[in-house]
Amino acid sequence: MTYSSMQLIPLSSAYLCQDCNCVGNNPKQCPGCASSALLGLASVLDREPQREAEATYLQFPALAA
Repeated sequence: MTYSSMQLIPLSSAYLCQDCNCVGNNPKQCPGCASSALLGLASVLDREPQREAEATYLQFPALAA
């Protein structure tokens, strides 16, 4: 893959077409197959900040001395 063929789609505007399994940035219609069966990826993949996981981990006592 060449650098000029790469594309960046922010997670907040990325939509997965449930008919052709392509990702596009149009929330109303798939640019590949014109389907309207789209899933907003931010609602599925967006994560909480990692601080919560670190705080939970730090509560455990050390296992090695």
